[in-house]
Amino acid sequence: MRLKSSYFYTLREDVKGEESVSGNLLVRAGMIKKTSGGVYMMLPLGLRVINKIEQIIREEMVAAGSQEVSMPALIPEEVYVESGRRESFGKSMFSLRDRYDRPFVLGPTHEELFAAAAAMKINSYKDMPFNLFQFQKKFRDEPRPRFGLIRVREFTMKDAYSFDRDLEGLDISYNKMFEAYKRSFDRMGIRYAIVTADTGVMGGLLSEEFQALTEIGEDILVLEPKSGYAANIEVAGCLTLEEASSQEHLVEEKVHTPGAATIEEVAAFFHEKTDKFIKTLIYSLDGKPHALLVRGDHEVNEVKIQKLLDVSEIEMASPEVVLEVTGAEVGYAGPLGLEIPVIVDKEVELLANFIVGANEKDYHYKNVNLEDFRIDQVADIRLIKEGDLCENGQGPVVFTRGIEIGNTFKLGDKYSKAMDLYYSDEKNHLIPVMMGSYGIGSGRCMAAIVEQNHNEHGILWPKELAPIQVAVVVVNIKKQEQAQAGEALYGELLKTGLDVCIDDRDERIGVKFNDMELIGVYARITVGRDIDRGLVELKLSDEKEKRLVSIEEILPMIKTIFSGEKAHD
Repeated sequence: MRLKSSYFYTLREDVKGEESVSGNLLVRAGMIKKTSGGVYMMLPLGLRVINKIEQIIREEMVAAGSQEVSMPALIPEEVYVESGRRESFGKSMFSLRDRYDRPFVLGPTHEELFAAAAAMKINSYKDMPFNLFQFQKKFRDEPRPRFGLIRVREFTMKDAYSFDRDLEGLDISYNKMFEAYKRSFDRMGIRYAIVTADTGVMGGLLSEEFQALTEIGEDILVLEPKSGYAANIEVAGCLTLEEASSQEHLVEEKVHTPGAATIEEVAAFFHEKTDKFIKTLIYSLDGKPHALLVRGDHEVNEVKIQKLLDVSEIEMASPEVVLEVTGAEVGYAGPLGLEIPVIVDKEVELLANFIVGANEKDYHYKNVNLEDFRIDQVADIRLIKEGDLCENGQGPVVFTRGIEIGNTFKLGDKYSKAMDLYYSDEKNHLIPVMMGSYGIGSGRCMAAIVEQNHNEHGILWPKELAPIQVAVVVVNIKKQEQAQAGEALYGELLKTGLDVCIDDRDERIGVKFNDMELIGVYARITVGRDIDRGLVELKLSDEKEKRLVSIEEILPMIKTIFSGEKAHD
């Protein structure tokens, strides 16, 4: 790659609108370019990295016994209606109609099509197990795309699907994919945690996420280091060890609380801690208002509510709905007298004589107890807090953040039943096929690697993934001896099979160095005035010091550094 005649550019300044380090650096390095919210071009150097990431994944998938296919991105909507997922995806699914007014969607995931493909092969129990995978574009209309490649509307995913006759076979297939994922991320050099997660719209028996550990991560991971417990905060259970209050239940009393609407304001008014209060939060669940009650120092876990009540859409009710169901504006809701379903967190059961809103502006009730209002259900509906005891009882939990780069699902027979995917067993009985689903986002892997590997100058790619592994930088292209030595070295390096470039631009050396650091060149060989003495300068991205190396020794040294590596011009 000759930079002078290649598609190559960099940006000096930070990019407006890119909130993440990875998004900013990848755009500045000329590797990606935003075309609209959550949609990016993948430019030559960026595509090199993606191709390397995908090749690692492909090698591990094939080694685990999976076969590659390619499914369409344009899919008849009826496919998702048949599986029961059209409603679950809702507005996040891009939909369109063809010239004959037939409804189509852009595939957000491909379980249904893989089930259809499997049905072409499966008749008998003898036709399994097998596993298929693809690299394909996925489309999801994210309401708030952000963080560069981390939260987008169009992305490439490697998705794989296993097909087995029973749960025992599914366990074997799942473990093969699970180990292949660990090998893939290890080869990429990503620091990650594996956590139990919500199955979401995928459904099924089990979901585990591979989370790249980084401060920019959207997901909060709940860890208990001693026992090895790890879960996404969405599914982390809350252990209750406290005993129910032994206080005598007093008679409720309405109190005028002028100007006190928030928990903090009400706590200050009563001179009590927030754990003496009960928050009554009005939610809209599949369009129907519900009251959710948690302790004043706790928050509602919306995923737990979705699972508990089997609803697909959950959001805070609008101020108009709150006024309609409580008779008061937001900030004064309470459970007394409500005619909508009331769901109570299990820790509320332990309290006595607590304080709640009175469904009237500037008023609250004190000395309220559970027998004072109607309750429809009591369950664990709160978010766990850092320092809470782990649900396994082993110790307090700590939080960290992560980017979900891969997930694995034991789907069971969810899709096979919906898509009529059955096989005949030894007794000629029809049995639903057991499926597993496994996904890796290559763009997210790229972003996670940058988030974990960068400095103030640019990206620090692992040498296996660097888009340019070796750069020959000619200090002054107009000086014949430097230009000739650079060209000769470049030609020899190409024979090694590494990804090599020569910076033959007529630019100041500072500009060239800055560009090489920004794009993350692993090994920079500078051909300058020391060539008169037969020396070149070598600088590796993961080393602070530069070193002078004789022109005769530089090629063997590069081969040693990249032993086993193969790449391209």
